[in-house]
This record gives sequence, structure tokens and C-alpha cells, in this order.
Amino acid sequence: MEKLGKGIGNANRYRVLEALMNGPATVGVVVRRVKLSQPAVSQHLRVLKDADLVSERREGRQRIYRLHPMPLKEVVSWIDEFEVFFNARLDALADHLDRKHGRKKK
Repeated sequence: MEKLGKGIGNANRYRVLEALMNGPATVGVVVRRVKLSQPAVSQHLRVLKDADLVSERREGRQRIYRLHPMPLKEVVSWIDEFEVFFNARLDALADHLDRKHGRKKK
């Protein structure tokens, strides 16, 4: 999960992932979509590749990158674990505010 965290821990990498959501693309296409320099996009793609979020294949002199969203399911599962916690906290806050303002529960 550490490499995955590093992979998604940057706003520009989110943009690169979004640029690949519509299908495979070359570095040049990603550069145009995210409006970052080619070296910056290449660096972000390297980190995303290390995190197994993108794959790379060579086609002649070009490299084609493809999104692999499956590792993101791990993040979604991890976040879902907190849903119960946050809902309980929000319910407790609502109860506290109801008591504080003399409101009765419905």
C-alpha cells in the first residue's frame, strides 16, 4: 500500500490518471491533456508504473501507457472501513446538538 499511496499522493498524478481514463495514450498525449512538461509527466508516469497503476508498452519509438485501476480498489476498501466510524461520529454530533438545542429525536 506504500507504493500505492505514493502513486496517488500527488495532485498532478491524479491528473495523469484522469488523462488515461479514456484509454491508452502516449506521453505526448498525456502532456497535452494535463498541461505539464514532458519530463514532469514522464516522472509521474514512472511513479504510477511503480505503484502498478499504469502499464507501459513500446510501440516503435513510442511508449503507450494504460491505466490499471484495480489497485485503487484497495484504497476504496480502506476508506470504506472508516465510513462506519464517520457515520457514528456524525450521529453523535447530531444527538449532542439536538440535546443542546432542546430538540427531540424524530
